[in-house]
Amino acid sequence: MKTRAITGIIFIVVMLGSFFAGPAVFGLFYLLLGIICLQEFYKLLKKAGLHPNLPAGIVNGVLIFGYFALLCYRNATATPDAAFDFPLYRYVFLLPVTLAAILVWELYREFNNPFSNIAYTLFGIIFALIPFCFFHALAYVSTGYNPHFPMAFLFMLWANDTGAYLVGQQFGRTKLFERHSPKKTWEGFIGGVLISALVGYIISLYFNELPWRNWVSIAIIIGTVGTLGDLIESMFKRSINIKDSGGILPGHGGLLDRFDGLLLAAPVVFAYLYLIFN
Repeated sequence: MKTRAITGIIFIVVMLGSFFAGPAVFGLFYLLLGIICLQEFYKLLKKAGLHPNLPAGIVNGVLIFGYFALLCYRNATATPDAAFDFPLYRYVFLLPVTLAAILVWELYREFNNPFSNIAYTLFGIIFALIPFCFFHALAYVSTGYNPHFPMAFLFMLWANDTGAYLVGQQFGRTKLFERHSPKKTWEGFIGGVLISALVGYIISLYFNELPWRNWVSIAIIIGTVGTLGDLIESMFKRSINIKDSGGILPGHGGLLDRFDGLLLAAPVVFAYLYLIFN
């Protein structure tokens, strides 16, 4: 528990520090987290006897995140027309080339089942990397660079995880989805969502970009959809009989274990905020 607590505090301080260090550090930091999550996901697949193309997946992941990060930054600091000035509008045409390279590369790999190898390489990018593009874009969903939205997202996500654990430990009786996550209960799930909603309301007292109803709605989305992300990652791990996706965080496992709720919730929260501001 001591190791877990120390690791958690250090990691939280580093993550929160990235918000205040400016757009460049914020973007690079979450690109790094996304790439590590992608690498951990590919390692899970390899333990299942599959053969995703890790180098090709990482290169494409960096390019996809980089393009959308630059687009967010340019849209926030320039006129709409300038946002598609050189090099961004040309840079996007690299993506079909590098994505097609995954197929060509498979010609030279000495593995069977090229269909599954290519499919899982692409699926890894979609599942483990692209959600970080949406999370990064939360900082630009209104006007300019505003770290309040991604910061609040993490606060509500952590509140949901902590609340679900504490309420489930004390009052959990009814299993939520025993086949994939035997310890999760309906009581813990409801408790996590309610505590996340309470944190959303508290956030509304300090971050005035949205009324309290919207912050609470975001908290409910994070609690509900984030739990589905947690269950999906548990399903993947249970299918190959492992507990953690990695060991980069002592006492916590891998980054994929810490951000499983973000993977599904970030795109949905971004869509919700985009509809509000546009």
